[in-house]
Amino acid sequence: MVARGVLNLNAPRVLVLNASYEPLQVTSAKRAITLVQYGVAEVLENSADMVRSPSTVMPVPSVVRLRRYVRRPRAHPVPFNRRNVLRRDFYTCQYCGAREELTIDHVHPRSKGGRHTWENVVTACRPCNQRKGSHAPEDVGLSLRSKPRAPTFGLYAYGQFAAYREDWRKYLFE
Repeated sequence: MVARGVLNLNAPRVLVLNASYEPLQVTSAKRAITLVQYGVAEVLENSADMVRSPSTVMPVPSVVRLRRYVRRPRAHPVPFNRRNVLRRDFYTCQYCGAREELTIDHVHPRSKGGRHTWENVVTACRPCNQRKGSHAPEDVGLSLRSKPRAPTFGLYAYGQFAAYREDWRKYLFE
């Protein structure tokens, strides 16, 4: 008999959206379930995990939306640095999808007037970066998987994106 892992209900694993579908924070499953039970939030997506009690079986939410709009202070811009570029691109080469030997690449090369900004920098694996060199991606047969842009969600800056889940993508980037 194989023992199943214990679900940590206090781990940050649930994306909380404002009533306007704007991402607010990542919270624990315990807090998210409490928000839903008290009618403060509604479940938009469930995870595969379940919470069981003697009388109830409930799926653990993955994404919840608050029923009332919460005003929040103006967000500070996410610092532009290597770590946050890697987070934004989910530690994946934006040309081939590889996850090893990652570097930072300027889409429009700096030697040809490209700027060192969020909109011109992507994560690239070493082979793709060397293949591209100081050329435009189209010139060497490469294409970007996604258009680079400055992140708008403060979780990048706070390092909580290690708990990123694929079912959050449509709420964070569309």
